Amino acid sequence: ERDVAFTIALIALSAKMAKSDGIVSPAEVDAFYQICRVPDREQKNVERVYKLAQEDVAGFEVYARQVKSIFKDNPRVCEDVLDGLFHIAYSDGDLHPAEESYLKRVSDIFELDRTDFDRIHAHHNDNILDPYAVLGIHKAEQDDAVRDAWLKAVRDNHPDQLQARGVPQEIIHLSNARMASINNAWEIIRQERGI
Repeated sequence: ERDVAFTIALIALSAKMAKSDGIVSPAEVDAFYQICRVPDREQKNVERVYKLAQEDVAGFEVYARQVKSIFKDNPRVCEDVLDGLFHIAYSDGDLHPAEESYLKRVSDIFELDRTDFDRIHAHHNDNILDPYAVLGIHKAEQDDAVRDAWLKAVRDNHPDQLQARGVPQEIIHLSNARMASINNAWEIIRQERGI
């Protein structure tokens, strides 16, 4: 029952994310299916719920609160959901101001702070890649602290860790892109600092 409630909330949040700028692009629909993997036997049901949810942005807060409630003992899952929503937002090549407002509101409902929001955002914004933001640290940190932040990010985002902390199967595969972003950030910093 919890898994079904989460899946419906994820579908609705994703569809409403795509609609938030007024236009649901094919790239956004494709991005949704990249983040939400469901069994073939459920595909028609998912399509039906997605189409209904994308008709209007209204009500997305209810679904965000539902996700927050389901994972009140595991707030990192909310970060994973926000990460997936960023994936959809950037899938058509740009983050529209209405999409950014939507994402900020979802982040507020999930009770994520600005640092978490910026860190998750940094994984998706190739135009202003800040490797320090990707690792969730400040540029002034010492080399050892930067290395520790990178190792912690790798541990926290490994698929086995996601599974252990109860991340639903539908979105565990997102860790591959996140891991690539984390390792890319470390490589940029490592080369910049000569470590």
